[in-house]
Amino acid sequence: MAGLGRLAGKRALVIGGGGAGIGRSIARACAAAGAAVAVVDVDAARAAEAAHELAADGHVAHALSGDVRSREQLEGVIADAAERLGGLDVLVTVVGGQVAFVPAVKLHEMADEDWDTVYEVNLRYVARAVRHVLRLFLEQGTGGTIVSVGSVTGFMAAPKQAAYGAAKAGLYSLARTVAAEYAADDIRMNVVAGGAISTAVNTGPSDEWVPEIPAGRYGTSEEVAAAAVYLASDEARYITGQQIVLDGGVSVRGPFPE
Repeated sequence: MAGLGRLAGKRALVIGGGGAGIGRSIARACAAAGAAVAVVDVDAARAAEAAHELAADGHVAHALSGDVRSREQLEGVIADAAERLGGLDVLVTVVGGQVAFVPAVKLHEMADEDWDTVYEVNLRYVARAVRHVLRLFLEQGTGGTIVSVGSVTGFMAAPKQAAYGAAKAGLYSLARTVAAEYAADDIRMNVVAGGAISTAVNTGPSDEWVPEIPAGRYGTSEEVAAAAVYLASDEARYITGQQIVLDGGVSVRGPFPE
């Protein structure tokens, strides 16, 4: 049995791409920190593989499948996770992006249906999941914490990704409102805003971007996962409505040469 840590005794739901990439790293990190984990992915086989890996390491893990774009499926997997885990203490929302779903084009060229798709997979499902979990947290009466995976495009210009940037900006606004409304109920929400993150699925847009990153490399899904676990843990219990940025210094780099 793996040792317990920051999330000892917690019950965590990693929803939206929990079976691969950043989501899988977060599920693995939550389990390693002591949490029982429910992994949700639209690909049932991928979710099962992730849960099997965690169980093989001695962790409590459940695989669930659902499309976060469907309200019925989203609410269903949340209810299922709570039943299997005996309640929920942590929600982590992961899936997002633009270029994986619709073309990257300038704003005036973007179709309404493409904007709606990006909004659906980056913000609408998160808001639905948060509302549903808030009700559960309040019913349990023991507080809870929510962590959403965001992006630096939520506060920086995002050429050809206007919908994505606008949706990610909405995540941070949502977190601030949750903080203001539910801190007295011991419920917190924070955002991990990533820059260029390399995963098994996404090895980075181009090596040409590396010189523009002060740290000289892409971030890793494990680094995003470590930040998510910290925000979900009691070590961060006085942190709410905030955004931790993992971008290797991109967002603070000035326009002037050295």
